[in-house]
Amino acid sequence: MTLPNTGSVLATLTQLTQVHRTHALLHRVKTLSVPEFVCLLDFITAEFQQFLRAIDLINNEALETMLERTLEAITLKIGQILQADRTTIFLVDTDKGQLWSKISTAENEKPLEIRLPMNAGVAGHVATTGACLNISDAYNHPLFNPELDKQINYYTRNILCMPILSSKEQVVAVVQLTNKAGNVPFNSEDEQSFRDFAASIGIILESCQSFYVAARKQRGAAALLEAIQTLGKSLDLETTLQSVMDQARKLMQADRSTLFLLRRENNELWSKVTAADGKTMLEIRIPANRGIAGYVASTGQPLNIPDAYKDPRFDPSTDKRTGYVTRNILCLPVFNSSSNLIGVTQLINKNQGSFTSSDEEFMRAFNIQAGIALENAKLFESVLLEKQYQKDILQSLSDAVISTDMEGRIVTINDAALELLGCPLQHASGKINKQVWEQKLMGRLVWEVVPIENLQMRLQDSLKYAAKHYVPEQSLTVGLWIEPSEDKPESAKECLPHTTSHESNNNQHPKTEEDTKYYILVIRDRINPDIFIPWNESTTGDGAIPPRPYIPREKVREIERSLNLTVNPLTNPEGGVRGGLVVLEDISQEKRMKTTLYRYMTPGVAERVMAQAEDSLMVGERKEVTILFSDIRGYTTLTENLGAAEVVSLLNQYFETMVEAVFNHEGTLDKFIGDALMAVFGAPLPLKDHAWLSVQTALDMRKRLAIFNHRRIIAAQPQIHIGIGISSGEVVSGNIGSQKRMDYTVIGDGVNLSSRLEGVTKEYGCDIILSEFTYNLCRDRIWVRELDKIRVKGKHEAVTIYELIGNRTQPLEDPTQEFLGYYNAGREAYLSRDFYQAIANFETALKIRPFDQAISVHIERSKKYLLDPPPEHWDGVHTMATK
Repeated sequence: MTLPNTGSVLATLTQLTQVHRTHALLHRVKTLSVPEFVCLLDFITAEFQQFLRAIDLINNEALETMLERTLEAITLKIGQILQADRTTIFLVDTDKGQLWSKISTAENEKPLEIRLPMNAGVAGHVATTGACLNISDAYNHPLFNPELDKQINYYTRNILCMPILSSKEQVVAVVQLTNKAGNVPFNSEDEQSFRDFAASIGIILESCQSFYVAARKQRGAAALLEAIQTLGKSLDLETTLQSVMDQARKLMQADRSTLFLLRRENNELWSKVTAADGKTMLEIRIPANRGIAGYVASTGQPLNIPDAYKDPRFDPSTDKRTGYVTRNILCLPVFNSSSNLIGVTQLINKNQGSFTSSDEEFMRAFNIQAGIALENAKLFESVLLEKQYQKDILQSLSDAVISTDMEGRIVTINDAALELLGCPLQHASGKINKQVWEQKLMGRLVWEVVPIENLQMRLQDSLKYAAKHYVPEQSLTVGLWIEPSEDKPESAKECLPHTTSHESNNNQHPKTEEDTKYYILVIRDRINPDIFIPWNESTTGDGAIPPRPYIPREKVREIERSLNLTVNPLTNPEGGVRGGLVVLEDISQEKRMKTTLYRYMTPGVAERVMAQAEDSLMVGERKEVTILFSDIRGYTTLTENLGAAEVVSLLNQYFETMVEAVFNHEGTLDKFIGDALMAVFGAPLPLKDHAWLSVQTALDMRKRLAIFNHRRIIAAQPQIHIGIGISSGEVVSGNIGSQKRMDYTVIGDGVNLSSRLEGVTKEYGCDIILSEFTYNLCRDRIWVRELDKIRVKGKHEAVTIYELIGNRTQPLEDPTQEFLGYYNAGREAYLSRDFYQAIANFETALKIRPFDQAISVHIERSKKYLLDPPPEHWDGVHTMATK
C-alpha cells in the first residue's frame, strides 16, 4: 500500500499543522482507508526513527569525528575528480568571521585546525563574494600570498577556488584546489564538473554544520547544568573555587582555567590552585588593574583574545619562565546578585581553535551561576567565621557565660561555666567529661542545673521585657559525684582510651585511675538538703527519664561558689529579644587570690602557685632568692614641668615595658615605690637559676630602655636614665597582712642590700650593679668589671660590687677589652697601695672613656691617699656615707 504523495510525510504534516490549517489535516486523515492509515503510520514511524537517530547523534561526542571524516572523504574525492595536487575545504565560521579547515597530520593524531580571516586571500574573496576564482598563474594574482608557500615549502602554480552554497543560497564553505595534474591550469569544464555536485555537497555540509552546532550547544547546556548542580552542592569557598575552575575548563574544552576573586580592600585578584602534589592549595595574587584579568576586573568588560602574543595587555613573562605557550584567552567578569563585580574567570588555550561568541554566551550563563554559588559560599564562610569568632570569644572569657533560647533552655555554655559547675576539664578525663556534660546540659532549663536563687524569675523577666539584672554576691552550691564505671553511659565508655593487649604487655600508655573517672553534676534537693539529684533529673510519671538513685550527701563533693550574677537579653538587629545571657562572675576566695597574684607574676606562675595549698602564701618561708631594684634617675627634675596626667602616662608607659621584662624571665613583681620597681626571683616558687634570670632581666631592661628613649627622642621628649641594683641571698617570704588585704613580699638583708646597690649606681655612674653574691652564682655567663669593695650605710660587712657589662654569648669589642685591661691594672695597683701606678693606669683608661665616673672616683681617692696614706690595716674597703 502506498500513499499518493511522495516526499517526507512529516514535512507534509508539518505544513498541514501550521496555524489555521489544522482542519485540513483532520479532513485528510478522516478520509483515509484503514490500509492507507496503516501505511501513513509506517511512514511516520520510519521518519520519527530517523529523528531519534539524529537526536542520538547530537548527544554523541563522536559527531565531531564524523564531520572530520566526511570532510576528509569529500576533499579526497573532489581532488580525484578534478585532478588537483591539493584540495582544501574551508568551512565558514560566521561567529568569528573566519574560514577554518582541518588538515590531516600523522596517522592516529588529531587533525590540525587552521583558521584564516574571511576577508583576506583567494579563499576569503570567494567566501565574501560567492564568485568563483580560476587563477592560472598564482604568483601574478594580487590575492595570492606567496608567504604561505614559503612556510610549507610548496610552490603553487594555479588555483581553482569555488563557493559551496547552502539550501538558502548562502556560502557555507569554499573549496580550493591547487596545481592541476599535467602542469596545465584548471578550465571551464573543471568548473562545471564541480558545479554538478556542489549543491549536494552544500546540503551535506550545511547539515553537518547544523548538527555540529546543535551538538555543541547540547553538550554545552549539559555541561552547564552539571556545573550548576555541582556548584550548588558546596558552601565551602575553597571547594567552590576548585569546582568552578574544573567545570569551566570542561565546559569550554580549555587547557587551563582560573577563577580570580576580587578583594577590594587590597585591590587584588586572588585565587587558589592545586599544587603539583594534587592536594595542597596554593594562593596566588595579582593587582586588580594589570594584565588580562586585571583589565576585565577594572572595566567589567569581557575579553576574547584569539592570539595572546598580539595583545599588548598580555604579559608573556610567565610563559617564558614556565615554558608554557598561551595561544588564546577568554576572560569574563563574574557578578553577584547585586550586579557588583566579585571575580573574573579566565580560560586559556581552547583545545581546538579559538574561543567563539557561542563560548562567550555559555560562559556568561556559567558565570551567573558561578556568581550565585560564590556569593553563597562567601556568605556561608562569613557565617562560619563569625560563628567561630563568637565561639572563640565565648571560650576565652574567664567568666562563666550561658546563653539560652526564649524558653530559658541552654543553647551555649563556655568552658568557664562548665568548670564553675564542677566539670573537671583539667583532669586527664576532662575531654570525656566535657562531652558528656555538654550533652546533658544543652537544652535544659538553665535554672534547673544552675541553682541560684530567683534566677528563673530574673531570666524570664529579661526574656519577656528585655530587662537587665545585676545581682552581686549570689551563692551557688552544686555537687560532684563519681559514678561507678559499670553505670557509665555508652557515650562515655566509647570516649575512654582503649589499650590493646600488646600495649598492656609492654606497659605503654597505661590507663590511670583518672582516665576512668566519670563525673556527674548533682543538685541538692530543695526539700531534703541531705540528698542530691544527678543532673537534677527527677523521675517523671510517664517514665520519660530513667530513674536515678538519689545520692546521699556524704558521697558528694560539695562545691560552693560566691558569684556576681548578670542577666541580659540577647536582641536581634531590629531590637527584639531572641534569647537570654547569664553571666556568672566567680568572686570566691580562689578567684580573688588568683586575680591578686596576676598583679605580681605571669598567669603561668600564678597557676602553679594556686596549685599549692590554699594558705601557703600566708605562711612565712625562708628562701634563696635574687632581688632586683630599679629606679629612675633625676625623677623629680624630669617631672617637675609635667602635669599630673603626663606624669602618670609617663610612668605607665615606662613600667609597662619594664614589668614585661620581669615577667618574661619568671620574676615576681613585688611592688612599685613611686618611680622605683622591686622584683623577686625565686619566690613564691623556687627557681634554680634565680640569679641568672635576674641578670637577664636587667640586660633586657637596658635594651627596652634604649628603645623607649629612642621613641622619646623622636617625640622631642627628655630621655630617662635608670639605676639597677641586684643581690642574692636568703629572705623571708610571705603574705603580709590578711586574706582581704594581701600584700605578698620578701624581707631580709638581701632586700636591703639590693636597694642600697641601686643607690650606689649614682656614685659610680653605672646603670647595673651586682653584689658579689649574685656575681658568684653566674660568673661564667657574664662580662663584668669589679667596681669596688664597699660597706653600705647601716652594715658592718663589706661586699664587693661589680658593674654588669653584658652576656658572655657576645664577645667584648677591642676598645672595651683595652679599657678593662688598664682599669683592672689600676685597680690592682690601687689595692696594693701603689697609688702612683694606679693613677697612671686609671688615666690611660680615662683616655679611652673620658667620662667614666668610676675611674674618676678612683683617681680622686688615689691622689688623696698620696697626700694622706691610709692606715696599715687598710683593706681597700670604702664606706658609703649615704644610702
